[in-house]
Amino acid sequence: MKPLVRPEILDLAEYHLAQYPHTVKLNQNENPYELPEEIKKEVLERLAAAHWSRYPAFIPQEQIDLVAGFAGWEPAGTLLGNGSNDLLQLLFMSILERGKTVVISQPTFTLYKLLARGLGADVREVMMDRTFRFDIEGIIAAACETKAAMVVLCSPNNPTGTYLQEADVVRVLESTDGIVVLDEAYVHFSPGSLHHLLSRYERLVVLQTFSKAMGAAGLRFGYALVAPSLAVQLNKIKLPYSVNIFTLIGAEVFIRRWDAIRGWIGKILGERDRVRRALAALPGVTVHPSEANFLLMEVDRKTPKEVFQYLASKGILIRDVSSYPMLGRALRVTIGTADENTAMLHALQEVL
Repeated sequence: MKPLVRPEILDLAEYHLAQYPHTVKLNQNENPYELPEEIKKEVLERLAAAHWSRYPAFIPQEQIDLVAGFAGWEPAGTLLGNGSNDLLQLLFMSILERGKTVVISQPTFTLYKLLARGLGADVREVMMDRTFRFDIEGIIAAACETKAAMVVLCSPNNPTGTYLQEADVVRVLESTDGIVVLDEAYVHFSPGSLHHLLSRYERLVVLQTFSKAMGAAGLRFGYALVAPSLAVQLNKIKLPYSVNIFTLIGAEVFIRRWDAIRGWIGKILGERDRVRRALAALPGVTVHPSEANFLLMEVDRKTPKEVFQYLASKGILIRDVSSYPMLGRALRVTIGTADENTAMLHALQEVL
């Protein structure tokens, strides 16, 4: 089969996450709180009344309108997807190809590079500084030098938690010519979204998701906020019916009940501060500031692999990110419930 597969695909490493038995799961930046039973019941009752034998609406306008209102953008520029990664792939397929360049900051979400390389595009990587601040001048210089078709910025950035200030995003937009993708998957834990820039810059794309703050990772729902003129082009190759009726109903209910569930954001932020202080007090640990629902830490006395394996042996999963650029001593810890975080901190004290 290999001769039939494009060489760009053959050269890629698989995007993969090993599975381990666990009682505490702090490795995938999920929301640790389950939806209230009454909200789950409402979703299931509406699902039971739906016609499963029929496709969803070709254009699910009711949900599009709700998401646009929730996000603060125009329905004509709001695209729904099977998770924000679905829409990220759509964007890359629409913009990138062999001979074109995408600029990304590193370290960051590994899927950006994987998708771009799979399409045969060139990837220009610009390293953050040692405190994991974005090198804005370096990003602009790389984009101008390569005439980049796209710049991808993740804010807050996974796995560093770094938040991009509005002035820096504006500098990138005003100094480059390609599409600028702002991945805001963790925005509800941060100072706020920059989606208001969409009205000034048609080349800006904002991605958001229900997988993190909304506690709906299992439903796979995300959306892209783009200029209506770009939405017209993206819709030409967007897969029809990519969001199933369960997810569409769930997304609608979650938005209508947002005030009843958003309180868990404050709990997560409070735990983030507590965990950060506790990590900073551990010997040989450097923990970095974060505006997301996770923390990046570097360890000196043990290797990340040793720390990961010890915690895994206790049924506690965190993420070993030491294979990422610049992160040879690093692990990422998702903020869980108070009990989960305490168990993780006790295990770290034992291993360190």
